[in-house]
Amino acid sequence: MEADFVIVGAGSAGCALAYRLSEAGASVIVIEHGGSDAGPFIQMPAALSYPMNMARYDWGFRTEPEPHLNGRRLVCPRGKVIGGSSSINGMVYVRGHPRDFDHWAQAGARGWAFADVLPYYRRMEHWHPGPEGGDPDWRGSDGPLHVTRGPRDNPLHAAFVEAGRQAGYGTTADYNGARQEGFGAMEQTVWQGRRWSAANAYLKPALTRPNCTLVRGLALRVVIEEGRARGVAIRRSGAEEVISARREVILAASSINTPKLLMLSGIGPAGHLAEHGIGVVADRPGVGRNLQDHLEVYFQIASRQPITLYKHWNLWSKGLIGMRWLVTRTGLGASNQIESVGFIRSRPGVDYPDIQYHFLPIAVRYDGQAAAEGHGFQAHVGPMRSASRGEVTLRSADPEEAPRIFFNYMSEASDWAEFRTALRLTREIFAQPAMRPYVKHEIQPGADLQSDDDLDGFIREHAESAYHPCGTVRMGAADDPGAVVDPECRVIGVAGLRVADSSIFPRITNGNLNAPSIMVGEKAADHILGKGMLPRDERAPWEPVDWEGAQREGATAAALV
Repeated sequence: MEADFVIVGAGSAGCALAYRLSEAGASVIVIEHGGSDAGPFIQMPAALSYPMNMARYDWGFRTEPEPHLNGRRLVCPRGKVIGGSSSINGMVYVRGHPRDFDHWAQAGARGWAFADVLPYYRRMEHWHPGPEGGDPDWRGSDGPLHVTRGPRDNPLHAAFVEAGRQAGYGTTADYNGARQEGFGAMEQTVWQGRRWSAANAYLKPALTRPNCTLVRGLALRVVIEEGRARGVAIRRSGAEEVISARREVILAASSINTPKLLMLSGIGPAGHLAEHGIGVVADRPGVGRNLQDHLEVYFQIASRQPITLYKHWNLWSKGLIGMRWLVTRTGLGASNQIESVGFIRSRPGVDYPDIQYHFLPIAVRYDGQAAAEGHGFQAHVGPMRSASRGEVTLRSADPEEAPRIFFNYMSEASDWAEFRTALRLTREIFAQPAMRPYVKHEIQPGADLQSDDDLDGFIREHAESAYHPCGTVRMGAADDPGAVVDPECRVIGVAGLRVADSSIFPRITNGNLNAPSIMVGEKAADHILGKGMLPRDERAPWEPVDWEGAQREGATAAALV
């Protein structure tokens, strides 16, 4: 088989690439190891805890023992299904803060400043504002990706946002618009009660075209001849074959599998490749390095009032919710229930938010385990820009074997200070008048944990990944020895090979990563096609008036907890 372009990975960026490249008339083959996304476990938004815990849909990665987290091995879910992680994630939609992308450009990714990427966000979005309104001039209205808001009919949502305002942080009508900072309605990739994954938005429409084909198989390596990528060797039905690319091979296999595949193909740190008997095609020491993620904890509160989703946390109620969703695509099953958000700054001198909140009107883990105390609610909270860096390396030259994943979480002193601050500021928010009718007591961390040592112990034992790995094939200037791809997503030192997924992020963005991953696919498609980039949009985002002297709008630095 052959095509103009061969894409490895039908995930968030890969689906967008398939859509845009085939739309332009090029022939495309998408290679995906996972299978169908049919069935309620993926398509029903409220069932989000199921697919990420199912071997059928998830690669099942785990980290190496993390020395700063009591040696725990954390789970690292990655989608093994069409749509990739957009088919198993929490459906939260966050573009990232404009300053994130300006940092990318300053770090060597020229052409990826916010003014450059905003037009691609607008191209990909079909935005549906809720009653809270928003910034329509900043948003897209006819793209493939539907972005909506949940009903927010539980009174705890309004109370949480009001508590953030009372604590001095202000509110935002559209955190994906001019102003990210503050509290407001969370956006989700849900449309007409159904998960609107990259597969639903991009891949399935692309596959209706005669020039786009999906091939199931395990990618073994990129076939490189005389310094140029010629195709991809895959294994399917027990046999090895090569899918040939007339023009280019594009890797969009995730921040875990993309560096693995590069190294299996002879692209990576020469010494590490030699350890596994792999011949060196291009010595790129940055492959697998610069691994980043967001850590978070579930800050859980017992509720005074029986108004939380816990009343539905039984087989009978879940069955009724599921039946209603199957018949009508409405009801509690039609939302991810993560319907309120907050972005705040941790201290004066931080120019844009570095702490994020996801609010949920039930105390429950991602694995579906509810708090033992019954009615409760929680905020997922964690710092956004950890200084810690990890790596993805090979265990062996066997493509069937999972790579070694080591995030090196909490390895920098600044991580601990930022996380403690995040916990203390969260306590202050939950102590505001708007929350008093609902707060019974703190389930975790627990009111008795007050000192730095107490909070550090809680973090070591309870911090979890927010499932936002990125950065392992860093984008930068072509003469940067640590960069792996240049600003046009071309692998440095190998012709005809590009990477387009979250692995190219120079630094992690604020918030969840599905939106910027799709944006990378959209923008990379124009680079690959040799088209002119969409015109830059120079509008300036909102910023605090006195960010150097005040941590929040309604309070001075002296009021910090």
